[in-house]
Amino acid sequence: MKDYHINLFYSEEDGGYIADIPDLPGCSAFGETPEEALREVLIAKQAWLESARAEGKPIPPPRYRPVVYQEVD
Repeated sequence: MKDYHINLFYSEEDGGYIADIPDLPGCSAFGETPEEALREVLIAKQAWLESARAEGKPIPPPRYRPVVYQEVD
């Protein structure tokens, strides 16, 4: 099974790094460094998945792939 894609970028507006998982709505985190943002979004991912399971909500499969990784026909 492949895992969820994580976007990681610097936000001038927030003055730090943002990490998000597009396949899990609302799953994002902030950090002052890329490593901190990644660490925090992995914690948020676990919480998101545990909450969905506890509430009996569907868990979307990993599908998102940035355009740079998509094959061209």
